[in-house]
Amino acid sequence: MTAVTTGRELHGKVAAVTGAASGIGFASAKAMADAGAHVVLIDRDEKALDKTCAAIGAQASPLVLDLLDTKQCASLLARTLAIAGQLDIFHANAGLYVGGDLVDADPDAIDRMLNLNVNVVMKNVHNVLPHMIQRGTGDIIVTSSLAAHFPTPWEPVYASSKWAVNCFVQTVRRQVFKHGIRVGSISPGPVITSLLADWPAEKLAEAKASGSLIEASEVADVVLFMLTRPRGMTIRDVVMMPTNFDL
Repeated sequence: MTAVTTGRELHGKVAAVTGAASGIGFASAKAMADAGAHVVLIDRDEKALDKTCAAIGAQASPLVLDLLDTKQCASLLARTLAIAGQLDIFHANAGLYVGGDLVDADPDAIDRMLNLNVNVVMKNVHNVLPHMIQRGTGDIIVTSSLAAHFPTPWEPVYASSKWAVNCFVQTVRRQVFKHGIRVGSISPGPVITSLLADWPAEKLAEAKASGSLIEASEVADVVLFMLTRPRGMTIRDVVMMPTNFDL
């Protein structure tokens, strides 16, 4: 994808990205740092987080949080401000995957996934909004999925969580645009990340064979495009997929 910034469009901005130790979160954080932002990378995997921050450089700060722990989750904004002093951009990216037939799903896995994919997103946005409202500006981006836009028969639980997230994004945006806050979602098709380890084996093999996967860096390019539009423009929804993805 053609570069969408000259390298300094986010200078002076502070971003926080959840699920930032790998995959889309890491790629998004790196893209923002490359565009001049100070990025707080949030993840529960301390070792992986240290490696990703080292790879990005001085503009990256690690914040070890287990978002499924209620108290730790509630501390996200306060700890981000303690590190960086402000928050301009919040990318709610952390997520889990449960695929396959519903009758075969583990109820505990369903609870855990819904907590992270839906409840934590809502609580994180609830946490950061007052700060952004007070400052009269901000950007919130939520990682959704192509699965939120059509009924995927091989992942009803995961898809349902992303449908919920899209509704949340669209309704919250209407509440807060008057405060100068932009809210949007990005819905990629199959991305080469650790989440694919939980895909049905035959689906993953089929996608790899056909080239129907996209890179996390390509998703990050689009995130950066959303963030660098003039303030009078909000890109609320982006759906992206490989050109030869048959949908």
